Amino acid sequence: MDKRSNASRQKRSAKSGGTVKRVILGFGLVIMVMVTGIGCGFLTASMNTKPDLANDILPPASSQIYDINGNEIANVHAAENRRPVKIAQVPRQLQDAFVAVEDNRFYEHSGVDPRGIARALYTNIRGHGVAEGGSTITQQLAKNAYLTQERTLTRKVQEVFLALQLERQYTKKEILEMYLNQIYFGQGAYGVQAAAQTYFGKDVEDLDLNECAMLAGIPKSPNYYSPLNNLQAAQERKAIVLDQMEKYGYISRSTAEKTKKEEMKLVKPVQKSDTNTASYFIDYVTQKLIDKYGADAVYKEGLKIYTTLDMDMQKAAEETVSKLPTYKTDGNGLAQPQMALVAIDPHNGYVKAMVGGRGNDQFNRATMAVRQPGSAFKPFVFIAALENKFTPNTVINDSPIDINGWRPQNSSGNFSGKVTLREVARHSMNVPTVKIAQKLGIDKPIYYAQEMGISTFVLEGPANDRQLATSLGGMTKGVTPLEITSAYGTFANKGVHVDPVVIVKVLDRNGKVLEQNEPKQRSVVSENSAAELTDMLEDVIKKGTGTRANIGRPAAGKSGTTSNYNDAWFVGYTPDLVAGVWVGNDDNTPTRGIMGGMLPAEIWQAFMKKATAQTPAKNFDGSRSSNYGGVGELEDDKKQELKKPDTKKKDDKKDADKKDAKKGADKKSDPNNKQNNNPAAPPVAAPEPGGVGKGRN
Repeated sequence: MDKRSNASRQKRSAKSGGTVKRVILGFGLVIMVMVTGIGCGFLTASMNTKPDLANDILPPASSQIYDINGNEIANVHAAENRRPVKIAQVPRQLQDAFVAVEDNRFYEHSGVDPRGIARALYTNIRGHGVAEGGSTITQQLAKNAYLTQERTLTRKVQEVFLALQLERQYTKKEILEMYLNQIYFGQGAYGVQAAAQTYFGKDVEDLDLNECAMLAGIPKSPNYYSPLNNLQAAQERKAIVLDQMEKYGYISRSTAEKTKKEEMKLVKPVQKSDTNTASYFIDYVTQKLIDKYGADAVYKEGLKIYTTLDMDMQKAAEETVSKLPTYKTDGNGLAQPQMALVAIDPHNGYVKAMVGGRGNDQFNRATMAVRQPGSAFKPFVFIAALENKFTPNTVINDSPIDINGWRPQNSSGNFSGKVTLREVARHSMNVPTVKIAQKLGIDKPIYYAQEMGISTFVLEGPANDRQLATSLGGMTKGVTPLEITSAYGTFANKGVHVDPVVIVKVLDRNGKVLEQNEPKQRSVVSENSAAELTDMLEDVIKKGTGTRANIGRPAAGKSGTTSNYNDAWFVGYTPDLVAGVWVGNDDNTPTRGIMGGMLPAEIWQAFMKKATAQTPAKNFDGSRSSNYGGVGELEDDKKQELKKPDTKKKDDKKDADKKDAKKGADKKSDPNNKQNNNPAAPPVAAPEPGGVGKGRN
């Protein structure tokens, strides 16, 4: 026995030793290749050194954006606001902020940082994607000033060579100065001086730590993190910069925490003077390209960008803005309420139209506004039920219920007794929806919503979405119009979700294809469940809460209104087009009683009538299997049922027997039972294994 044990240990030791040797050998080979490559590059760069790299910049060329039919809709070029400054004028705290968040070993490496590359590789392998880059500040300067933005090995090697050459020709201070005068901050501002004036109305040398941290966070995604476009995202990014500064010893923890809480005094944003067609869509496409290729590539390298936009639908969408009333003007001079509209082809994910507001600002509410969906979330509960043997005819008791002190109410204030799932959808009943979610477990609707593209769930922490109020659209954060519209496209596409697409292909100035996007799709629910839900949502428009959305042809949809009238929605679809409409105030205050089945439904109707005018009407297809064996009636949980005072007492023994029989089921459906922090997906109906995803998008 001891001999076998010793032999086994020796085998394991030998095997472990062999693995370690292979890992060491692999790393050795990688380092050798890197050293050899860098050595050759250094030699090549030395032989081909240009006398003054600082003055060698590619000649600029405007980029063109085209619609789905190949017609040019925009000519994108830089309205450059660039005011170079000397490094001595840049506050030390701003220099430190950039080094901390972009390249913490800037003063230690020689232009290329093998340690940073290894760290980025490790992070990306663990995250199964590109979560972190390994480029140094010197490499970023080389890429932005002297190279195209194509993601090829050749370009990366050139970037390394130029970074080494820059380090040979210039001091660290000179490199940092060129970098800080080169980078793009959004709003047409290049360099820290122009950015300081654009956002804070002061010279860069007068910035405080709060402003320095904010500024250093913007270049990662200039449109998204611009405080004039998205203050909340900019504040979150500022906090990350401060954490990095504290991590690398530039500031103390107390200073970081104090600065995170400081308010930001911003220059009042200038309203857009132009009202070009599809301005929000063009800005969205431009920013996606900037995030991927860099601002200089978009504004100076003559790209040709072919998009999914249908100009006829876009014009129809923009005409609906005239339906908005004006109740007030906010502090930024913007009329309120605002709106968003998104239209998507459910079969390929092509975004056909996008309206992000009234047209006189750069905050794209279609993609950036995260708002409470209200009852527009309920179809995710219904589809989860249909995937778990419910049918449109399953009976649910619309009666009072108490869930640990929470007593959900219907919008009417009344209870209707026994109703079918179809009636629950048609009249948007709250209490039966909660009972369904309780029976299924709220994780199932969340799972399906995630699989259909909703990425804004909060699944951990004291305030999270894994509670029954989510079934009524009471989410921690909310949803964007783009994502919820795309999710509804799954129902129109027979249970198959296709990720939204805005860019078909991108060519460089020489006609070389830089990217070509193919639809990314996955099966989420069965064709039968999607067909049954569509049939139920058709009733919503025919004779339910969405009658104002009736367009005289087969269509399905759902309204949504938050309890305080902050948000109003209508999301619906025909067999070949899905559209979503949101109406609300930017400051999240109540509207004057606007409900989803009213103004948003009317806007949806006006748009869809024009958008579908040139296509023949057709019925929804899709198989509907027999309902044999489905859930006939959902039994109430006796523990949580609210009884009337005059209700007769039932036999104690029978009640005890029922409670014992349901004890296990009650434990599973208790919204406060969170022992399993990553619950399993539906065992039979789910298209993929796994549970509620954490940050899957």
